[in-house]
Amino acid sequence: MPDWRIAPLTANRVTELAACHIASWREAYGTLVPAHILDGFDLERSAITWERRRAEGTHHLPVALAGDRLIGFASATDSPAAESELEALYVRSAWHGTGVADALIETAAPGSPCTLWVFADYPRAHAFYRRHGFADTGIRRADPFTLLPELLWRREPG
Repeated sequence: MPDWRIAPLTANRVTELAACHIASWREAYGTLVPAHILDGFDLERSAITWERRRAEGTHHLPVALAGDRLIGFASATDSPAAESELEALYVRSAWHGTGVADALIETAAPGSPCTLWVFADYPRAHAFYRRHGFADTGIRRADPFTLLPELLWRREPG
């Protein structure tokens, strides 16, 4: 039995999710994303964005909890008429390799089809998503936040 659990995001955990999001970015992308971008995160503004998504009910927002501490989360669009998009999947680095991310992706975006954008120069994420049935579509863009190159990946039905 793991020493963590998956639960839905509740209003009292939104700021904790925002803090986890910021910390996870700094842990995962410290050598990829310029420091001035990582230093520019604003906890209050991030919490407002996550609360809006939670309140609107347009996203699946599972969180991973170890005891009472939020250690990861996922965000996927929830649209019965359209393909879902996994917009975020972050787990604190101390919990990498424990199965937390596997449980989060399966809770946020169960089944198929689904898309996601991933940094082009992030092989760890590429291996993870490949293991979950995603493949590079060949579509490219510049990430709107960092301007780094991103790849569109898709998980097909099946």
